[in-house]
Amino acid sequence: MSDLRVAVSTFPYLYSHSGFAALKHIAGMGYRNFEMMIFPPHLWPADMTPAQKAEVASWLDGEGARITSFCYPLLDNNPNSVCRIMRRYTLDRYKEAIALAADWKCPYVCAIPGPVNSLIDPPVQWMREWFVEGMKELVDFAKGSGVEIILENVPFTYLPTAKDMLDVANDIGPEVGINFDVCNSAFIKEDVGAAIRMLGKRIKNVHISDSTFAVFKHDRLGIASGIVEPGPAAQALREIGYDGITVLEIIADAMNPANTPDKDIPASHDILAAHGWEKRRTA
Repeated sequence: MSDLRVAVSTFPYLYSHSGFAALKHIAGMGYRNFEMMIFPPHLWPADMTPAQKAEVASWLDGEGARITSFCYPLLDNNPNSVCRIMRRYTLDRYKEAIALAADWKCPYVCAIPGPVNSLIDPPVQWMREWFVEGMKELVDFAKGSGVEIILENVPFTYLPTAKDMLDVANDIGPEVGINFDVCNSAFIKEDVGAAIRMLGKRIKNVHISDSTFAVFKHDRLGIASGIVEPGPAAQALREIGYDGITVLEIIADAMNPANTPDKDIPASHDILAAHGWEKRRTA
């Protein structure tokens, strides 16, 4: 059986590099598969000229590289806000991401439910209905583009579990897949292997990183008191016949001199390779 494939997220370089510069930087480490963050000023579709979009597409073709997924972290907007204007704004930004993904032949745009962190949140049923309605609109918008919407399990949302993701995906439609985040699942103390097996063929993309239970992070793999075990995750992915990408989603701001993402990424990849993922290549 072939090794599981690896991509790298541009997340550590949100503020230190433009999206295009981050692609080139990560390519310099030997990678040709990337997850692009949709986040200003890093990369924001509405701010890009046609020439800038074409330049990235040309570079990808010339390098034999590809953006395997777009991730939109939703720090300033919310698809299940009580404000209909904010819901509309958020969906319109997703549509811009879908259109750019189609231009760059990126197959997946990752969507997450909006965060909940106030003292009195709206009823879950309201938020869920708004989210399902919005995602159905995005699925319709993406039809024929070659781009699919995938949903991610995220602890600080009102739908944190793998079962939540499967249920809401079923309500949206069979076209919707799951972006399964191993670290997020481990942090809420799910059985990661069982979650993967339950989701099965709905998993279209995977994120992996590490954290402790004390503080939720997306650190390099193998940290002290780390909670993520790549081995059981790899075994479960093989059991479901997963043939997609696993994204190293290390969140360590490269602008902070205390962080070392350029070292964390290859070190994490080497740990993955010891558990059945492809070995990293040099530049």
